[in-house]
Amino acid sequence: MTTQTRTPHPVLDQAAITSLLFSDGADGNELHGRWRKAVSDELFRYRPGLGTQQRWRLAYKRLRALNEQVPSPEHFADDPRGLAALHEWTCPVDGPTVTVAGIHYNLFLGSVVDDQVSPPRDLTDFTTMSRIGTFLCTERAHGNDVPALETVARYDRERDEFVLHTPHPGAQKYMPNTSSAGGPKTAVVAARLIVDDKYLGAFLFLTPLSDEYGTLPGITVTLLPERVGASVDHCATNFDNVRLPRTALIQGAHGQLLPDGSLVSSVGSPRKRFIQAISRVTAGKLCMSASGLGVARTALAIAVRYSYTRHISGPVAGQRVPLAAHRTHHTRLLDHTATAYAMTFLHRAATERWVTRTPEDSADAERLVAVTKGWVTWRAREIATESRERCGARGLFPVNGIAAMAGDMDGAITAEGDNVAIWCKAGAEMIFGHELAPEPVRPTGDEPLTDPGLLRRALTTAERYWHLAARRDLRRDNDGGDALGRWNNASDAALNLVEAYTVGQAADALLAACARVSDPITHAVLEDLSALFLLRQVSARSGLLLAEQALTVDQVRALPETLHTLTTRLAPHLDTLTRAFDVPEEHLSALPLLNGA
Repeated sequence: MTTQTRTPHPVLDQAAITSLLFSDGADGNELHGRWRKAVSDELFRYRPGLGTQQRWRLAYKRLRALNEQVPSPEHFADDPRGLAALHEWTCPVDGPTVTVAGIHYNLFLGSVVDDQVSPPRDLTDFTTMSRIGTFLCTERAHGNDVPALETVARYDRERDEFVLHTPHPGAQKYMPNTSSAGGPKTAVVAARLIVDDKYLGAFLFLTPLSDEYGTLPGITVTLLPERVGASVDHCATNFDNVRLPRTALIQGAHGQLLPDGSLVSSVGSPRKRFIQAISRVTAGKLCMSASGLGVARTALAIAVRYSYTRHISGPVAGQRVPLAAHRTHHTRLLDHTATAYAMTFLHRAATERWVTRTPEDSADAERLVAVTKGWVTWRAREIATESRERCGARGLFPVNGIAAMAGDMDGAITAEGDNVAIWCKAGAEMIFGHELAPEPVRPTGDEPLTDPGLLRRALTTAERYWHLAARRDLRRDNDGGDALGRWNNASDAALNLVEAYTVGQAADALLAACARVSDPITHAVLEDLSALFLLRQVSARSGLLLAEQALTVDQVRALPETLHTLTTRLAPHLDTLTRAFDVPEEHLSALPLLNGA
């Protein structure tokens, strides 16, 4: 006998929640709808039995199919919302495709169209994808320390050309997709510009790599071993005195090379020039975190649907109950669903902040993008791992759409700046460059533990504590002469500061989204979801918050029971909350663990 009993519960406005999730800018629903429709096509369904190089070729075939949805690739490359949305919908169905898409549109084409100084270039080959673009910055010996890269572009005055050269194996460009898979390719290559033996900073150079017959003279491409996650044609690329025309130099405010060989720049130091030259990595961070959103929501949509279709023995002989009936099962998924909502709205806020930035607040906007990337991609990997586990053995099979997701997030965590490295940079900036959070207001003890004001103030207290600790530790046991020693003292507190700040920003974005919902039932459920997210964050910091008197002893003691009550209220809505993610039915119904195959 199979039984499935659910407690009657109010009906949520699922369509309103979906609209809220994807109202990203004025045309958000239309923008997301375009990519949702694109990945619903049969071309994007899982193909079993493909070898490594067949998967590479399929990724480029899918990339060209996505390109058919882009009216103007040049304008698309300059649209952070559009680029992020492509990643949000494509990554969960095919990590390799989104990898080559992000490189082509954002890092390659975006870098070229950002050059408003050089004479106009004919981009037809790249907009039609008769040539694929790639981006060569990282070197074998230089990952996050890319300003120290060693590839050289020496200016030849006599021939008015650049000579691009790899001086030793450690300077080989590492992991770009530069093989013959996908057809002819052109790269933008980061290299040290040398004029008259003087180093002027690192710049990008437009460099053809291959044609229909293979790599061009002077260029050696060596395939790297297959990696975990979104496996594309990763290679090591070497340049042996490759000559490039003067027009290969990608210029901008960071630097313009005049006919006499002198450099004009509005940016002071070579390091700052290079950071501006590769400014596309900021949009890339938005894309990486958008990939995390798509992975988190799709993983949960799969795991939650499976939890209602998979039945196991119940407590009574002969009874069968769905996995979702067990609190030990649905609580984990519900917690992660609350986090996925917070991730989504934080990303929307960070994207809006970046798109609407002014010169005065550009640094703050860039830092928000960076810390969002770290938090979202880390949480996405956790959600993908938990969701896979909740699908049991069937979740281990790639055909069921969930096994590769955590590995894909490993790539996103490393790409566009390793998460720890970019959080270290943010933390170092915030120690004295970020306003100290206000002094805490001590609770009376009468506040409901689900009160968002109480919970948000508690997170503010944690942020302030770690901010003050970082300032103190920066000065601790150091005579002032050892910069690395000072940072090592302060780094733990600084990273805790970044996390507390980022979680607070996510909570603010989630609460602001909730306030925009008019339907009272839906509003109440989303308020509970917001409280669940906040309570989990506060509970994880309860010792500190008790010591700092941001919570009373009784409030800390009440945390487990309050979480239990919230979970009980929210559990009947878990299915609707994840269906609102609007994962294409074409994708879900093709997964054997969901279609009974």
